[in-house]
Amino acid sequence: MTARDSLTKNQLCVLERLEGAVGPLSAYTLLDQLRDDGFRAPLQVYRALDTLMKGGFVHRLESLNAFVACAEPHDHSHRMTAFAICDVCGQVSEFSDHDVGQQLDEWVGSTGFAAKRAVIEFRGTCGKCRAEAA
Repeated sequence: MTARDSLTKNQLCVLERLEGAVGPLSAYTLLDQLRDDGFRAPLQVYRALDTLMKGGFVHRLESLNAFVACAEPHDHSHRMTAFAICDVCGQVSEFSDHDVGQQLDEWVGSTGFAAKRAVIEFRGTCGKCRAEAA
């Protein structure tokens, strides 16, 4: 039995919608897209998203107030994830590196600060959009 097998119907619907999305989706966009699946209230979406984030299936993009499915299986215990977000097409690339996370933890920790997690977002133009603009 995998972790995915323990998801509820609502959680699975939200996850599948995010996995099939071209870019990040807001909770209200998810609600609109899932009405035919029985979703009626924002709370249904937010509850599913909360569980999916805790399980490492979904990430929240702070700057967009939107959500994306986790790009690939990786260890979420180091608490550092970075995203490159294209301002032209909306593509999101996810990066996670234990060594970089550990260096950031040490750097921030040297000030006496105890970080719970770090989300780094790079905003700019992806390689495909840059090539198309050239």
